[in-house]
Amino acid sequence: MPVTVLIVDDHDGFRTFARTLLEADGFDVIGEAGSGEAGLEAAVRLRPAVVLLDIQLPGADGFEILERLAHVAHAPAVVLISTRDGSSIRRRVAATAARGFVRKDELSGAAIAELLRA
Repeated sequence: MPVTVLIVDDHDGFRTFARTLLEADGFDVIGEAGSGEAGLEAAVRLRPAVVLLDIQLPGADGFEILERLAHVAHAPAVVLISTRDGSSIRRRVAATAARGFVRKDELSGAAIAELLRA
């Protein structure tokens, strides 16, 4: 059974790109959201196995949404994404419950799968 994914990012074009890429690699993208609040609501409703969560979102940022996701029933694995260089936020990501971080330009099904195995 494919791993279910919710994509939370405020850029429509990136969500479309990520959906296409992950579905081609065998993931089942079951939803998308354009803000942290919408992503949180979708995660509660859809119960994905994984949330691909942008760090920079309007309103509540990805770190705040990550904290809130940790307290929902059936909490998903969270992979943080950003256009930022990972070295600038590595410590902050390491201090969270996220499975890890992937730069948007390095996103692949293999990168997500590797983080899920860790």
